[in-house]
Amino acid sequence: MSPAAASPVPYAVRVAEDPGDREACFAVRKEVFVVEQGVPEDLEYDVYDAGALHVLAVRDDGVPLGAGRLLYGEAAAGKTGGAPGVGSLGRLAVVPAARGLGVGVALVRAVEDAARARGLTAVDLGAQTHALGFYERLGYVAYGAEFLDAGIPHRAMRRSL
Repeated sequence: MSPAAASPVPYAVRVAEDPGDREACFAVRKEVFVVEQGVPEDLEYDVYDAGALHVLAVRDDGVPLGAGRLLYGEAAAGKTGGAPGVGSLGRLAVVPAARGLGVGVALVRAVEDAARARGLTAVDLGAQTHALGFYERLGYVAYGAEFLDAGIPHRAMRRSL
């Protein structure tokens, strides 16, 4: 993937292909969802992690800044209403020290690129309601009623690719 040139902190986003990268993704998720937001660990890590495509934002010195994942195929069907060709973006997390640097945008775009490469035509996600504006600015449109996930209000959103 490409480096984030506009950021004052040099970082790159890449697909997490080796075990170290995947562990870095899980560490970011633990910091943001489990520690910061109070999501129980048994809800944060699920059966989908093993087959998902994970993306990682990492500072030039190796410090992980953010993570996200893409579910596709059968794994995505339960989250997308079974719509063919639709992937599911999830577990998007940026550590507090890296917020405002464009890391979240870079991660979303990396997931979308991975979805396109797999022939998908749209991406769904469940956005925490406080983040709706972030995803709307990236072209996502909310649909359906608000719902709770791990006790946190969410809305479903979709973007055609």
